Amino acid sequence: MSNSVLAVYPGTFDPMTLGHEDVVRRATQLFDRVIVAVAAGHHKKAMFTLAERIDMVRELTKGYPQVAVESYSGLLRDFMVARGGKAVVRGLRAVTDFDYEFQLAGMNRSLMPAVETIFLTPSDKYQFISSTFVREIAVLGGEVDKFVSPLVQQRLMEKVRALGRDN
Repeated sequence: MSNSVLAVYPGTFDPMTLGHEDVVRRATQLFDRVIVAVAAGHHKKAMFTLAERIDMVRELTKGYPQVAVESYSGLLRDFMVARGGKAVVRGLRAVTDFDYEFQLAGMNRSLMPAVETIFLTPSDKYQFISSTFVREIAVLGGEVDKFVSPLVQQRLMEKVRALGRDN
């Protein structure tokens, strides 16, 4: 590419799934630099703290030198402007995601006319995975090894054990 294009992949990543990892891999094939922007998630109750999520995402993306991991809160627009981002990467798992993501892309276009939203689909085997499902399965004692990396599985099990002791 003749000029460096920065893409931002925002999300809460609570936790990062194999589908998220697949989208990061695909984004690195399209863009010179990718920031995985871990949202503070003020609108969601996260299982993992922001620091824990950032740590996991950094560990999982360390094999990609063009990927940086940062946190953000507030408007994605402000984060994009401050970093000079030109594209927002969003993962689409299924048709059910499309309506929400389409509306979000329209709102982002209104707030950031110079920024494009790029939709990437994960590999077929990851299209049904969501962080919400993974957390629920883990809390209920199910196996999540098919949906997350070994690092995330270990951290999930530690978190579930700690939550169990707190109750």
